[in-house]
Amino acid sequence: MRKVTFLLCAALIISSLCAFDCFGAYDVVIKSGRVYDGSGKQSYVADVGIEADRIAAIGNLDADADLLIDARGLAVAPGFINMLSWANESLIQDGRSQSDIRQGVTLEILGEGTSMGPLNAAMKQEMLDAQGDIKFDIEWTTLGEYLEYLERRGISTNVASFVGAATARIHVLGYEDRAASADELKQMRELVAQAMQEGAVGVSSALIYAPGVYAQTDELVALAEVAGRYGGMYISHLRSEGNNVLNALDELITTARRANVAAEFYHMKAAGKPNWPKVDAMIEKVERARAEGLRITADMYNYAAAATGLDAAMPPWVQAGGHLAWVARLKDPSVRRRLAKEMRTPTDEWENLYLLAGSPEKVLLVEFKNPRLRHYTGKTLGEVARLRGTSPEETAMDLVIADDSRVGAVYFLMSEENVRKQIKLPWVSFCSDAGSIAPEGVFLKANPHPRAYGSFARLLGKYVREEKVIPLAEAVRRLTSLPAQNLKLDKRGKIEEGYFADVVVFDPRRIADHATFEKPHEYATGMVHVFVNGTQVLRDGEHTGAKAGRVVRGPGWKK
Repeated sequence: MRKVTFLLCAALIISSLCAFDCFGAYDVVIKSGRVYDGSGKQSYVADVGIEADRIAAIGNLDADADLLIDARGLAVAPGFINMLSWANESLIQDGRSQSDIRQGVTLEILGEGTSMGPLNAAMKQEMLDAQGDIKFDIEWTTLGEYLEYLERRGISTNVASFVGAATARIHVLGYEDRAASADELKQMRELVAQAMQEGAVGVSSALIYAPGVYAQTDELVALAEVAGRYGGMYISHLRSEGNNVLNALDELITTARRANVAAEFYHMKAAGKPNWPKVDAMIEKVERARAEGLRITADMYNYAAAATGLDAAMPPWVQAGGHLAWVARLKDPSVRRRLAKEMRTPTDEWENLYLLAGSPEKVLLVEFKNPRLRHYTGKTLGEVARLRGTSPEETAMDLVIADDSRVGAVYFLMSEENVRKQIKLPWVSFCSDAGSIAPEGVFLKANPHPRAYGSFARLLGKYVREEKVIPLAEAVRRLTSLPAQNLKLDKRGKIEEGYFADVVVFDPRRIADHATFEKPHEYATGMVHVFVNGTQVLRDGEHTGAKAGRVVRGPGWKK
């Protein structure tokens, strides 16, 4: 009897030590790395064992493994979450997601204001007509079908998406500048509900762009309520990030309160030099709302310049009715005279990034559809205006007409001091606000904002290692468990047993961004290994070609 008891006790002791000292076999063991587990707590040295797609054990793992990685002197962390990715088309072109994987991103969150579904026939045709260098057939209708389409094609990162409030609006009432009727709003709510059941993580808005700008607060509350019913959140590009940013932030907080949902605002900033001091008031508003019990958060990219299109230099009325109507109006001499005057006139009525930049020399042209215009890539709007002999306002109009697109542009709007101040905030996560691309093929036909190649590495190199704005453990928390918790993702965002094995190994002494506005197509360095769902996608800094990414679904998913 004593022998049986002894054996049982021994078995229990061995079992209890398994998390620390295991003798089983694993697919992968990452040995002796300094683990930053995503909690923000102090790091520790340990081995991490991966079996299939999960983290199987953490501790001193004296075990056989198909792959043994020596991580001595390196950081081991959960895969990073890109809270605002525009990889929805770049992943169709190249599923390797090179620029993000090489920074440690293992999950792309898509869908700022608009999403790749739900679509109707007219929206599909519009999407086909708007395609630039990346060409693709539209083999899906709903948002869930689009995400599954990406997974079937093969992608190296995981993907999740918000459903766009503007997408629901276009689906039901097109690009009209008016409030939705009760019946139309009911249809929009049904579209949001369908997307939430398919796994959307929430509903998003982008309130400086047509047609999102036409939605009033009541409409946003109605859609956010539906997302909240399924456990999702509301996220928004605020109605203003410049002159009216404080009122715009109030609208977000009001929407969260009325809809009883968590809410986040995209790419936190105070745009335009006169507005830079407003960041302190923004922080105060958010922290007061959080103290009230509201779940308000933000995300940001780590640069003092924004990137969007020349549509953000023109008022909403000229864009009513959609792209074709906008271009047609730009050809009307009376419209052009009115528009040029409004582009030059300070206002709080709409978000004029052209004026907020302070000068046409601070508007950098970076992307054209028309090959005959690509010699302007990398030139400022002021430079192109002088070359063409027209005013900057007329030049912007003419370029939109000639390119038949919004024309990609970088606006130098923010202050470096505010970037550092925002990085310190414990409720701010991080994003690229860009596609995930590569320095090859069609991607070389445009100059992206350097955030496409460097936003996450810049945080860890420039702001953590060099400037010591926040500690590394806190930076990892904000790249991983914070967004995972905000999005209510199941078993993502931590180095913890049973979690999906999205794991990165990097050198904190070397990680750095190299892309600049002059030479944007430069990979970051210092990321050594990346695993997505247990499969190695980056080995010794080079892509393995593996495409182990999956659709990550929100809490409302109906299996």
